[in-house]
Amino acid sequence: MNKAIAMIILAAGKGKRMKSQTPKVMHNICGRPMLAYVLDMARSLKPKKTIVVLGYKHEIVKKELGKGILAVRQKNLKGTADAVKQALPKLKGFKGTLLVLYGDTPLLKKESVDKLLKYHIENNLDATLLTGSLDKPKGYGRVLRDKCSSVSGIAEEKDADDFQKDIKEVNTGIICFNKASLEAALKKVRPDNRKKEYYLTDVINILYAGGKLVDGIKICDIQEAQGINSRLDLARANAAMRQRLNEKFMQNGVTIADTNLTFISYGAKIGQDTVIYPFTVIERDVKIGKRCFIGPFAHLREGTSVSDDVTLGNFVETTRTKIGAKVLAKHFSYIGDTSVGAKVNIGAGTVTANFDGRFKHSTVIKDNAMIGSDTILVAPVKIGKNSITGAGSVVIKDIPDNRKAVGVPARILKRKG
Repeated sequence: MNKAIAMIILAAGKGKRMKSQTPKVMHNICGRPMLAYVLDMARSLKPKKTIVVLGYKHEIVKKELGKGILAVRQKNLKGTADAVKQALPKLKGFKGTLLVLYGDTPLLKKESVDKLLKYHIENNLDATLLTGSLDKPKGYGRVLRDKCSSVSGIAEEKDADDFQKDIKEVNTGIICFNKASLEAALKKVRPDNRKKEYYLTDVINILYAGGKLVDGIKICDIQEAQGINSRLDLARANAAMRQRLNEKFMQNGVTIADTNLTFISYGAKIGQDTVIYPFTVIERDVKIGKRCFIGPFAHLREGTSVSDDVTLGNFVETTRTKIGAKVLAKHFSYIGDTSVGAKVNIGAGTVTANFDGRFKHSTVIKDNAMIGSDTILVAPVKIGKNSITGAGSVVIKDIPDNRKAVGVPARILKRKG
């Protein structure tokens, strides 16, 4: 039994229903392109080769592929069978199982694909479909079965008759093929349909008619394999992926008060015993330490690194900022391009004015400093250790260690005695 596998990922389409100039597979799901999730899943299966078929704005999509992924271009978008044909020359000499995936199915789990591959290989089939059941299967190809319940073909929605449209079992598009059987059948595919395209699903009909072994297994949760074709689909996929990410954080010891109202992007890291309150947005590559309290209504943007035992409360926004241990910033503040030392207290309404209209500038707040409410720190500026700013101060010059500054602009108070 040949257990070698290769993969073709179809990612050429524009996605007309998205109504966007961005290639469909480059639309973000929880902070990263949907194609990236499919590539991750493909890599986890350790195939001999993975080929991605590109089309619309191929140069943009190609940048997402990374090392070890081959790319081919489908110059004319003439259908899925034609797309697979463009990839086959990259698999010259390969013998084994060929898995066809789609770049717009970011929710697909490795376990589901493993099950499909195992069934296909163990039964030595020519083609195996991943199917699912839908009460309202509008838009999907219907899986046709013969009197023995064997898969006999697929009827696409636009070409199906009324009887076929009543079928609840649908084709997800994800199919395992014996490579040699696929190559032979592709030569017989014709654009005999309303869209005048070369359908990969016609290969199933051709294989069955030729006496080849075709079967299908149902996926437990069809949501995994549903493609994203519209903004509504995109929103649903975001919600589903967000739940997955939040559940993983909770399994690792993070408390999330309301998973439906917490928005954490892929790539964020959060330490144990940290509590995330509702309406908090944590973008990708944000790092949060242990025993922190974040939110509600906080926004931690890319480049934020938070140490242990920090509180960032209501309406606090950070970006490109490093925050030391045991810092308190409990109320409506903006902290950008800033290095905050340990045990700093940032009063309500504090703003780091980091942009001069042309360039971003940095602010440094050293250990144990106390920033008074409504302080504006006009970068570049440094606040020394144990220093204090008075409420409403506008700081435009550095404050040395152990000093107090008040006023607009802030002036450093003389030491008593």
